Amino acid sequence: MIKSVGQNISAAIEASRLREGGKTRAAATTGSTITSASAASSSPAARMAAEGAPIDMDRIAAIKSAIASGNYPVNPSAIAERMIALDLSAA
Repeated sequence: MIKSVGQNISAAIEASRLREGGKTRAAATTGSTITSASAASSSPAARMAAEGAPIDMDRIAAIKSAIASGNYPVNPSAIAERMIALDLSAA
């Protein structure tokens, strides 16, 4: 079964939240003074991961508008090839 993009993003966000929650609980139980906020500010990668992926709402609105008006180009062959490639890599 192929998951939609939204399902994959939701799962990734939930996994990130669970990891961050575990770090906070672990620091609290060991008596460490490091909080998740200070750990996230220590490295740019950690900060970016905590903030999530950048979202261009203007681009999303433009795509939604193009789809609604029937002006969004769709290449069924390319979509099918990528779906097959995703399915084959999971096997």
